[in-house]
Amino acid sequence: MNILITGALGHIGSQLIRDIPRMLPGAGITLVDNLMTQRYCSLFNLPAEGNYRFIEADVLTCDLDRLVAHVDIVVHLAAITDAANSFQNAQQVEKVNFVGTEMVARACARHRCKLIFLSTTSVYGTRKDVVDEACPPSDLRPQSPYAESKLRAEGVLTALGETDGLEFVTLRFGTIFGISPGMRFHTAINKFVWQACAGMPITVWRTALDQQRPYLDLQDAVRAIAFVIQHRWFDKHVYNVLTANSTVREIIDIIRMHVDDVRIECVDTPIMNQLSYTVGRGKFEKLGFVFEGSLATGVTETIAMLKQIRTRVVQDYSKESMYAYSGRR
Repeated sequence: MNILITGALGHIGSQLIRDIPRMLPGAGITLVDNLMTQRYCSLFNLPAEGNYRFIEADVLTCDLDRLVAHVDIVVHLAAITDAANSFQNAQQVEKVNFVGTEMVARACARHRCKLIFLSTTSVYGTRKDVVDEACPPSDLRPQSPYAESKLRAEGVLTALGETDGLEFVTLRFGTIFGISPGMRFHTAINKFVWQACAGMPITVWRTALDQQRPYLDLQDAVRAIAFVIQHRWFDKHVYNVLTANSTVREIIDIIRMHVDDVRIECVDTPIMNQLSYTVGRGKFEKLGFVFEGSLATGVTETIAMLKQIRTRVVQDYSKESMYAYSGRR
């Protein structure tokens, strides 16, 4: 089996590429990344048993037919994922997340290659308490250019499935948390942990403290992708994939168990009209998948990785204040 992973060095990809050799022994693994975020360290110390090939390329400009020609499955992770900042670069987000996905999907259809597409539970926007994949279109109200681009990409895959015979599955992931070599800290839980460990106030969107939102443990995410590949589950359906629904307040309470003097600072954001809702995951569980992650474990493990930060940053701030007071630098 030959697998191609776009965006292979990112938060999810950098862990996926380490686990695939164990989950799918003997698989050929082609890693594609444009290195825009310069996460070279995601390639450090890859498992010796992995049959890897790395290609520095951008899906918007490379020869996709050449990449996909001898591949059985494409895992399409390449995307701009920072929802809050997507308002400032909406055109680029649309180009990468929608146009890029369409180009990859059309190449897969041409070469009869199966596709796993990662979408987001951020496509939902409803006043209902619970929402799932069977919701009416009125419950799909993306609140950011990022989420809009993902929902539009879902639509083009559905169309290609009907017109070009594309075999695919769409996984709507909750917000990722957990440790990986290529992890970033712009998403909620990771950002909160970083801020708390660095002695900074946790910045929370003013309306979000008690909003219920879906989150996904990184290991559950990797296992979900491997599950689809192992079971060849390319039924052209959409599945919600999430470990837990939780509020920001609940997440901060977990952080407070491990970090002293946690402070909260409410901030404004263009995504101020997000609604509180619980996302159902029953459809994916009915396939036989079992979620094993937990918010408490993920937060605790991330804090453990950063446990030295708070003391050092506070000491540096104290030293800076002393120099400023004495007039020395």
